[in-house]
Amino acid sequence: MYTDVYSQEIMMYMKGKAEDKIAESKVEASASAKKAKKPEAAYEDIEIPAGVEMQISGNEIKINGPLGANSRTFNSSLLTVSKQGSKLHIETSKTKNLAKKASYAVGSLAKELQNDVDGVRNYFEIRMETVFMHFPVNLEAKNGVFTIKNLFGERKPRTARIVGSTKIEVKDKSVRLYGTKLDDVSQTAANIRQACKIVNKDDRVFQDGVYYSLE
Repeated sequence: MYTDVYSQEIMMYMKGKAEDKIAESKVEASASAKKAKKPEAAYEDIEIPAGVEMQISGNEIKINGPLGANSRTFNSSLLTVSKQGSKLHIETSKTKNLAKKASYAVGSLAKELQNDVDGVRNYFEIRMETVFMHFPVNLEAKNGVFTIKNLFGERKPRTARIVGSTKIEVKDKSVRLYGTKLDDVSQTAANIRQACKIVNKDDRVFQDGVYYSLE
């Protein structure tokens, strides 16, 4: 009886050790496969539309179109950018120790440049709406600064920086932000929202401010 129990314990122990060895071998195989796998050279091509010009100067790319101009810099140690006919060709650098990082940078730069190309043809636009219940709010965009006056009845106006060449139109309670660069338009809208931040007040009662429009 005791011999049978002892034999069962030995079998269970041996079975556990075998399973552990199998698991270890799988982990080692996976690790070696990951180590052996080398990142492939990546590249992206961007179509240059009619009416849009792109110039490469060092690590800066300038884009000119009907509505204005955009520029963007890139890391020349990671990427190589060249014009090939009606396309802009982006590829990873030949440095092996930066290959993985460069492969990620290709897609990011391609997306940003595509936005810049779209922006010089069609403005990026964000609409916002002024909301007030307690005190009438006055808005003004001038000299690169968006001014919010009389918010919560405050004597000191609140201000937000207008980024880049972003343009702002104020009509009654409506605010229209537009420009050729998506980054600048989005950041300007974020600056306006930050300027309207509710401090030391119950935001369930005091909800005055400039908000993103749902329309």
